[in-house]
Amino acid sequence: MLMFRALAAVLTAATVLAVPASASAGPPPIDWQPCRTSAPPGAECAFLDLPVDWSRPDGETFRFAIARRAADPATRVGTLIFGPGGPGDSGTKRIMTGSKRFSEELQRRFDIASFDPRGVGGSAPVRCDLPAVTDPVIDGPAAFAERIATNRAYWASCRTDPPSLISHAGTADTVRDLDALRAALGERQVTFHGSSYGTLLGELYAERYPSHVRALVLESAMDHSQDVGGFLRTQGWALQDSFDAFVTWCEQAGDACAVHDPGARQVWHELVRDAGRGGTGLSVWQLHALLHALLYGPKYTDLAAALADLRDGEPVLPVAVPTPVVPVFCADWSLTVRDYDEYARLVRRAETRDLRYSAGALAVALCLGWEQPVTSPQHRLRVHTPVPVLQINARHDPATGYNWALSVARQLGRSGVLLTYAGAGHGSYGSSDCMRTAVDAYLIGLTVPREGGVCPVTVPAG
Repeated sequence: MLMFRALAAVLTAATVLAVPASASAGPPPIDWQPCRTSAPPGAECAFLDLPVDWSRPDGETFRFAIARRAADPATRVGTLIFGPGGPGDSGTKRIMTGSKRFSEELQRRFDIASFDPRGVGGSAPVRCDLPAVTDPVIDGPAAFAERIATNRAYWASCRTDPPSLISHAGTADTVRDLDALRAALGERQVTFHGSSYGTLLGELYAERYPSHVRALVLESAMDHSQDVGGFLRTQGWALQDSFDAFVTWCEQAGDACAVHDPGARQVWHELVRDAGRGGTGLSVWQLHALLHALLYGPKYTDLAAALADLRDGEPVLPVAVPTPVVPVFCADWSLTVRDYDEYARLVRRAETRDLRYSAGALAVALCLGWEQPVTSPQHRLRVHTPVPVLQINARHDPATGYNWALSVARQLGRSGVLLTYAGAGHGSYGSSDCMRTAVDAYLIGLTVPREGGVCPVTVPAG
């Protein structure tokens, strides 16, 4: 549990709503206090008191956890708000641990602030007594019905404090929280950098509050325009693309790749075949989860070594695909599947040349039987901000693939610019000086990179 010192003067939701940021009288200043943590000094923490249900601003409230590291006032441009991923990542933890998420120049020019989205960390976290499902494999109508029953039992075991927040945990509500944070910080406009699932927050914020956007970076963007079939297929293509990049590396790496002979693709297919017969120590899904995890970095050498160990009969510990906070994710995506036949057909159509499952399959399986409203249903982006949105993505990303990057870029049109890192992995800001320099120039001086820009690989994957 993250620990904070409470505000001496707590912001009320009514204050945040009643006074626009541009008015002469704004919300009371945040009473920042040193965080109660053993992390490097300099982090400050606080809470905002915000409404559980933004349609009832005078109703029940919850405590919204925030943290920052302040810039030198002499060089300060403003506040850069980081939107954490997941859903389930803690933004305050990143601030408190002193993570070098951003360059020294950005830290010199901006207060770096973040938050725990509602339902996460210090912001009325979702707590469940039962475990969530950890694989998407369903082998028949009876198993499909059992999965729905298991999911509903899991959801029934989950709770928040206050209890009503669990029905208001979606990103649509967090968009309102972000704008309340902007007002509380005294910023007329938001300078925002969202990563992975945090990009969905940035996208929805830019749609709802375009005039409140000063600069917006989407790093590894979510494509929130996909229906359930498109979601599964595009997730499968992304993982296949990253696997192909690994295979190419292995072909060129020689002995540095432990499965160079007879080749990564052949070894993979043999392992999947053997796993289907119960002969590798890992299930077929666990093999795909291992692949997904080690392509994130990417960690090609480790992946090749793991495949070689499995081929040689050596034990390899299973790796779990991180489970999102279900009341957040399932409120953000309409992923309805009517019955087992439809589920089997969707999963089968999402198979690729070499792969059966992606992390997207687990996400869909987690939402089977969801009965609460979907508060942020999928749609094409409608963004018209004063400054173009900067979208950055690696060419080979196993989680938010380049196919999603191109789709989001098309939806943004002239309201966005896509900058590509030519390498691999999930996340690209820290991949090269080229990427950092371009993003920093955009955030600090609103210098927009040219459309179609590509930053070369400077450190080969391995």
